[in-house]
Amino acid sequence: MQLDQPLSDKEFDELDQFLLGERSPDDAMTMDTLHGFLTAIAIGPETIMPAEWLPKIWGDDGVAPKWKNAKEEERIVNLIMRFMNEVLVTFEVAPKEFEPLFCEHEHEGETLIDAEAWCWGFWEGMELRPGSWSAIFEEQAALMRPIYLLGADEIEEAELPEVEDPAKAHRLALDIEANLPAIHRFWVPRRKAAVETVKRDEPKVGRNDDCPCGSGKKYKKCCGADSGTAT
Repeated sequence: MQLDQPLSDKEFDELDQFLLGERSPDDAMTMDTLHGFLTAIAIGPETIMPAEWLPKIWGDDGVAPKWKNAKEEERIVNLIMRFMNEVLVTFEVAPKEFEPLFCEHEHEGETLIDAEAWCWGFWEGMELRPGSWSAIFEEQAALMRPIYLLGADEIEEAELPEVEDPAKAHRLALDIEANLPAIHRFWVPRRKAAVETVKRDEPKVGRNDDCPCGSGKKYKKCCGADSGTAT
């Protein structure tokens, strides 16, 4: 199955059931939390590779589920990657049409939106690169405030009434959906590519060591002379 194909309703339910199932860790993300998590990674300040963020889906310890076999693992990871690709493609093609995966609940006869779990996931995504997000909080703090209120581990006591009232939390959810295209737009020109660490297989040659080319000369008088460093 190709990554550019969005999840069907059946596949969405399949992934949802697996995340909630007995073989997934108890603190594995739910679909709404996962969607928030993937959104933060997709639109945030740095490119983060799947090898780093995939384990976080299964909880703080990153302990993988009890897979039946390699085929099942491949299947579930494929569904997660396609779920991520939906987020990426939407922001690339039509960011204003992006819809966060919020829950709904009934309160005093009204259907209200509950964005808390989604925001928890978004905050988890931010925590992968916490220092990198500082620019938007400094320059466009209002864009991030609803996510902070609903997703941060701790908020100020004076801010609690804004999230404990279901109607006010509903309005925060609407603000988040309206703000996400602007958050994405903020990071587009600032986004950093993933940094790959290159491991040196051989020890560095000193300038006074024998040149490894076998000439018998000192490195600084042979291949090392190409570096342009004065001898």
